[in-house]
Amino acid sequence: MIYSVSGKIVSRGEGFFVLDAGGENGGLCFKIFTNGRTLDRLPREGGQARIFTFLYIREERLELYGFLEEQALRLFEILNTVAGVGPRTALGVLDTDEVPNIMAAIVERKTEFLTKASGIGRKTAERVILELQGRIKLPASKTLTEKMTLDAEVEEALVSLGYGRSDIRRALPSIDSEAKTLEARLKDVLKFLGRRH
Repeated sequence: MIYSVSGKIVSRGEGFFVLDAGGENGGLCFKIFTNGRTLDRLPREGGQARIFTFLYIREERLELYGFLEEQALRLFEILNTVAGVGPRTALGVLDTDEVPNIMAAIVERKTEFLTKASGIGRKTAERVILELQGRIKLPASKTLTEKMTLDAEVEEALVSLGYGRSDIRRALPSIDSEAKTLEARLKDVLKFLGRRH
């Protein structure tokens, strides 16, 4: 119904932000629910953004959910078609990793990646995979899941050395695409973390 809205970021809170879509004169503000990854990537207050949205209709109220990328919106929409997965659980899934990686985990039947999401147990993860596997097309899914497995190992190794998960996850995208082994990926992340401290 409302595919996207553009405007100025007014404020943000726990799991939502407010977007002023009223133009120079103001007047029309939307409270938009979203995941932590989107909140982290939003412009600062006063900055402009285009948000792809999904209007969730409950019996007593309407809730607007939004994302910076169209691909995130599409994944959110199809996750909501799975029995037992509502908007809050879908947001939890979107917070586990980048959208292509989540899609790859579904295509390659990687239940353990989905169970990282808050509110997703093994049975729900298996249901998500069963219901969505044929609806998601991702040619490079095997390569992506291999990379995800390595990155999960990198994360666990660095957590055991005392690094924070959020710092590690921010560092993972900086890994050189040529780094194919665990050692090479660890080296790249440590280099990134060393620059930040």
